[in-house]
Amino acid sequence: MDLSLNPFSSGTRLRDMIRAIRASKTAAEERAVVRRECAAIRAAISENDQDYRHRNMAKLMFIHMLGYPTHFGQMECLKLIAASGFPEKRIGYLGLTLLLDERQEVLMLVTNSLKQDLNHSNQFIVGLALCALGNICSAEMARDLAPEVERLLQTRDANTKKKAALCSIRIVRKVPDLAENFMGSAASLLKEKHHGVLISVVQLCTELCKASREALEYLRKHSVEGLVRILRDVSNSSYAPEYDIAGITDPFLHIRVLRLMRTLGQGDADCSEHVNDILAQVATKTESNKNAGNAILYECVETIMGIEATSGLRVLAINILGRFLSNRDNNIRYVALNMLMKAMAVDTLAVQRHRVTILECVKDADVSIRKRALELVYLLVNDTNVKPLTKELVDYLQVSDDDFKEDLTAKICSIVEKFSQDKLWYLDQMFKVLTLTGNFVKDDVWHSLIVLISNASELQGYSVRSLYKALQACGTQESLVRVAVWCIGEYGEMLVNNISMLDVEEPITVTESDAVDALELALKRYSVDVTTRAMCLVALLKLSSRFPPTSKRIQVIVAQNKGNTVLELQQRSIEFNSIIQRHQSIKSSLLERMPVLDEANYLLKRAASSQATVSLTKSAPSAASGGSLKVPNGAVKPPPAPLADLLDLSSDDAPVTTSAPSTAPNDFLQDLLGIGLIDTSTAGGAPSASTDILMDLLSIGSYPVQNGPPATSNITSPDQVTKHAPGTPQVIDLLDGLSASTPLPDVNAAYPSITAFQSATLKITFNFKKQPGKPQETTVHASFTNLTSATLTNFMFQAAVPKFIQLRLDPASSSTLPASGNGSVTQSLSVTNNQHGQKPLAMRIRISYKVNGEDRLEQGQISNFPAGL
Repeated sequence: MDLSLNPFSSGTRLRDMIRAIRASKTAAEERAVVRRECAAIRAAISENDQDYRHRNMAKLMFIHMLGYPTHFGQMECLKLIAASGFPEKRIGYLGLTLLLDERQEVLMLVTNSLKQDLNHSNQFIVGLALCALGNICSAEMARDLAPEVERLLQTRDANTKKKAALCSIRIVRKVPDLAENFMGSAASLLKEKHHGVLISVVQLCTELCKASREALEYLRKHSVEGLVRILRDVSNSSYAPEYDIAGITDPFLHIRVLRLMRTLGQGDADCSEHVNDILAQVATKTESNKNAGNAILYECVETIMGIEATSGLRVLAINILGRFLSNRDNNIRYVALNMLMKAMAVDTLAVQRHRVTILECVKDADVSIRKRALELVYLLVNDTNVKPLTKELVDYLQVSDDDFKEDLTAKICSIVEKFSQDKLWYLDQMFKVLTLTGNFVKDDVWHSLIVLISNASELQGYSVRSLYKALQACGTQESLVRVAVWCIGEYGEMLVNNISMLDVEEPITVTESDAVDALELALKRYSVDVTTRAMCLVALLKLSSRFPPTSKRIQVIVAQNKGNTVLELQQRSIEFNSIIQRHQSIKSSLLERMPVLDEANYLLKRAASSQATVSLTKSAPSAASGGSLKVPNGAVKPPPAPLADLLDLSSDDAPVTTSAPSTAPNDFLQDLLGIGLIDTSTAGGAPSASTDILMDLLSIGSYPVQNGPPATSNITSPDQVTKHAPGTPQVIDLLDGLSASTPLPDVNAAYPSITAFQSATLKITFNFKKQPGKPQETTVHASFTNLTSATLTNFMFQAAVPKFIQLRLDPASSSTLPASGNGSVTQSLSVTNNQHGQKPLAMRIRISYKVNGEDRLEQGQISNFPAGL
């Protein structure tokens, strides 16, 4: 187009402008064309050109869709809407819909025009007004025009009723309070025959149920029969060309009605009973060889699962999902897996029948289907099918893609740990996983495996031999190498001498030199991984004590790392070489087998760590909420108790007032909780109110801090090392586990005994002893007595103190409390008060135990310590 011969004017046709824009070769040329056209339109607007107003508005809408500003033409929309002719109104309402939205203040000016057009005698103009109102209606317009729309729902014209229903949806969303105005009209319109009206009204009913509880109850009483009739008529209707899609009559109406049935039947047994028969009819009669039929079947299944359906109907729905899993379409299989995961909460047994098909989906070529099927398999596992399902997953692990192995390995490890009742089976499965995908096994998994091997004395020989053979066959899996190295170092003599052979084993011939060869190969192969090399050095050091003939060779291997650039390996090499050369007298006792690791304590720590990680992103469930923790050896442990710091607002560095020693016990415990000391002269009943706060011992949540920032405190349990004051370096005795347990100290009667805690079940007595010249240190001898007629098992005592106190708990004499006070359990506590003479001792305690197989938890606070402690 020659722009010089065809200058822009308000009379330029829309097609000419579009042609000129498309002819532009650069963005600058396009902007120039749009600028010139906008200038011509502005001129026409200022001259109030009525002949070309509708043409200018059409061009403005096209310019708006290109992304250019067109706000200057908004008032032209209102002028066109106010015109009397249909063509002008059509362009005006279309421009109103495109150029304005509900946030524009100018929109209020069109309310009167809309009201007039909604009452117009021409049904097409009424339709224009309804379409515009349904697109840009604001809350104020909804309140003003709702009566007109409600009236239009009762007109005789089907198109008007359809548009009025759609407009009503917008009104109800904007002003939910108006829902009750449309309930009666919506229910009566369900008797209509026109499918367009029915789809719109069903959608309106669905929106009414979401907006108002009253509307939901009303529609449950007055619309269920109508919906059943609609669904039956559509399902049984003969061929209708205008509604037919792939041989299915109006699948869109099918789906809308099914969704509304789900909304009405959810949580309502009477309503669900009315729709059960029609749902069964739809589920059995709908063809599944067409995509439209599958869509209806899927929606029918969702409805069955969402209402209070009968068990037989649920089985029918789950069987439909089972057929979906055999479909070639990936999308159908994926949605079926999603739905089956939801169905697990409704009918697990019915889903279990399709276990074989679900397992096949784990091997699907589509990664999304594989992952979803794996999650479903994990939900399907229980105590009865864990072994066959695990075998299937382990077998597939050998041929699965590397991208999928990480997820599959994690699920297998989780299944084995969660459901294992047999230690030998647990070890076999974990050894297979380590052999196949050891590089994908997380650290906490192989840590837990080592803990179990340490506790299973009868299986230690079997474990070390199995791991040695796996290491020889496949030494490229990192986690396998670590576990194998640890076991060879600990139980090397069992490997060489075939000790503790099981019936299922065959003897193997392994010499002392072979064991050292395996460790040397692992040390060289994993030259990059510091952890594995460090474990190899420790294992070699232990073998030098177990196999004296190999000591010289081991010394040469260890010495090769003296100049290692990694400080950890260099230090280990130098120290281990020194032990082999110079400390023959203590080497045998120094390198004894590790003491049995506390399996229950490890699992509690691991669970507490996992819970703390989860709580960073979402609220973790309370450990006291029920349930138990299953451990690999099949024993059921009590759930982990969440640990948290006690808050002490007073700083250790701050000067302490002279009145501190005489602080009342209740006030001091408030300081222990981190709420500050309360002046009883002004606080009134505050001390008694603090009693409720003291009940939550060591809980994850903390109470509101009233004064100042919170500070940390110590939490101690028997397996923890002594906490040190801030700024003091912490020294840990690496050989502490080799020494004999320290006997309980003698009780000194210089301080009176106290009853620290007493309930209907337990009584705890504290006796005290001080060492001469160490007034800050106190040894507390705790005695626990069972007051009930039932034996208490899995007994564990925990204590928490403020940060100015250091606390160490020695192991208890037993984890079982005899019934009826026939004997007691004792435990020692070492307490150091760093503000002795300024603040008295205070302590909060928690006792967990099991009685008759049921987990119990008791807690309290101790403030009646004798003076001078």
